[in-house]
Amino acid sequence: MKLLLIYPKWAKLPGQTTFNLPPHGPVVFAAALPDYVNVRFIDENVEEIDFNDDCDLIAVSMMLSTQVKRGWEIADKFRQQGKKVIFGGIATMLHAEETLEHADSVFLGEAEGRMETVLDDFKGGELKKVYNFMLQHPPIESVGPARRDLYRRDLYNHKGVQMVDLFHASRGCRFSCYPCAVTYLGGRAFRPRPMDKVVEELATIENNRLFVVDNSLAQNKEWEKQLFKEMIPLKKKWISHTIEDDPEILDLAAQAGAWYVYQAVYDTSNYIKERIKRYHDHGIGVEGTILLGLDNHTEDNIKRLIDFLLEIDLDLAEFTVMTPFPHTKGYDDYLRQGRIFDFDWNHYNAGQVVFHPKNMSAEKLQELYDYAWETFYKDESQESKMFRLFCNVALREMNEGTYRPRNRELANKSFGKEVLRNVGKS
Repeated sequence: MKLLLIYPKWAKLPGQTTFNLPPHGPVVFAAALPDYVNVRFIDENVEEIDFNDDCDLIAVSMMLSTQVKRGWEIADKFRQQGKKVIFGGIATMLHAEETLEHADSVFLGEAEGRMETVLDDFKGGELKKVYNFMLQHPPIESVGPARRDLYRRDLYNHKGVQMVDLFHASRGCRFSCYPCAVTYLGGRAFRPRPMDKVVEELATIENNRLFVVDNSLAQNKEWEKQLFKEMIPLKKKWISHTIEDDPEILDLAAQAGAWYVYQAVYDTSNYIKERIKRYHDHGIGVEGTILLGLDNHTEDNIKRLIDFLLEIDLDLAEFTVMTPFPHTKGYDDYLRQGRIFDFDWNHYNAGQVVFHPKNMSAEKLQELYDYAWETFYKDESQESKMFRLFCNVALREMNEGTYRPRNRELANKSFGKEVLRNVGKS
């Protein structure tokens, strides 16, 4: 049986450094398919779709709200040719009712242990319109290694440097942050994968650099310590979301290869300033994630926050505007209050204001979003700051004897030459 797995493209935000990471969700889904399925994967962000493909079934995996309209277009075109199309992924769960209008079937939830039944229905001509497993999580032990063999490796690089591989050690999140849909999608319970399975998968990933995409690593201190202890011998260099603010854990994270973390910066307190310093004291870089447009934000305190970012030595900053994604409390509140004025999902990219803020106009919030990017990167571009982080990790790898360009052509590219010069000087 031939299955064509498609990850739709989406429009990138203007003015920011653009690069494509190998998507994680589709290859995790592919790992849940029975062995008899011959899978071919197309990431439309880096390669074109052949709409004349001779596959038996189309599977469209969508992660972002900004992908859904393109996903629907792809499905409509295949269905016009008589192909069957099934949708899955995070954005499918957030936009299930609308997606049903463009699908032969919609799969909601986690795929492990479920796809044999779905494909049996397909082969028997009885594919159901909806398979809803959102409240029935599969045993976490059933999560196997992602099908990274499906990637076209040559397509995931930025100026000669290979992009990180994505990996997850847990599912679910015990926190319930206001703008986030994770508890709707994956549940409120923290579900760590068995540590032997985690280490086994990590050891098979050839790429030395990873993005650990767990919702938060700061969910269980003992688990976090064990994870980092197990990672130390693997000598990976990795990025993640928040790490526990604990000296022992930060020390273990540094030993385990923490490269930099995404850390929410939500106020101008001394705690935040010291939090960033503690990461840096352990040799861990910080990309601040800054959400603009919450109901307690005014124009003045947003500007103060941006000034504060320039004082606390952030390595990078990622600015977003509050976006009321479906199935979040923000969406429910704003919808009830009549504050959402734009329901074009292409605009739900965290860079475009789609609602009426409480303390300013939508136009003013959009101006402040642009102002934040321009101000923070005024003296040094985002690409230049990213380059310095890369040089830091390359130097660490050279000191450990683990530095290896993915191919020797790196040295012939301008970006690669500059990296090699810089790490050589350090």
